[in-house]
Amino acid sequence: MNNKKIKATTQDHLDIADIRDNLVVLNDGGAVVILETNAINFDLLSIQEQDAAIAAYSSLLNSLSFPIQVTIRSKRIDITEYLEKVKDIEEKQPNPKIRDQIRKYRSFIQDELITKENVLDKNFYVSIPYKIFDIGGNGSAFASLFGISGGSSSKQRINIDKILQEATADLEPKKNFIIKEFARIGIKAKQLNTTELIKLFYEIYNSETAQSQKLRGNVEDYTSALVEPKIA
Repeated sequence: MNNKKIKATTQDHLDIADIRDNLVVLNDGGAVVILETNAINFDLLSIQEQDAAIAAYSSLLNSLSFPIQVTIRSKRIDITEYLEKVKDIEEKQPNPKIRDQIRKYRSFIQDELITKENVLDKNFYVSIPYKIFDIGGNGSAFASLFGISGGSSSKQRINIDKILQEATADLEPKKNFIIKEFARIGIKAKQLNTTELIKLFYEIYNSETAQSQKLRGNVEDYTSALVEPKIA
């Protein structure tokens, strides 16, 4: 029996080395800036508006001199707090008829939408990388951040401060260009800050736990690991 002490942690198998200065630093020495965007309802646009949107998006793609990754993330919405607020309003409503209507509305949300249907929310992200070391296999150095390729067990010794300095200078104009071009087609894009990035990847790597245990307050106040292993 091997009694050698195991020192490996879950973090050793993640592609992320650190999240600082609004950037995701990767174990291979790369970095990623992530933008969150809204979406346009294409079906509600007129034919002319649809053609204009397609032409503008095509122009955006053709103008790129650097790679990007567009990610659509679907997640089940937790509306527990909303239902509690509705119930509180119901209990405080003095008019019995209005109170009954509120009760029926709450029952419909709880019994029909939640029980029979998955209430999903979609989030749209655009990732812009600094350095790409592997185009083959997973498609890019940052593909595995959203679960596309899976984590890597190898971890290099990297200078995070140096990477952050170089990546910021490289990615800042690219980020501004993407935001400007998206605005031309009516899409608002904003860079996720450090706190938002940590919360995003906490939810990705702890999908089940995040439903009941949300990060609150300043994430820098947490002293234990935010990522936990999945045990079959």
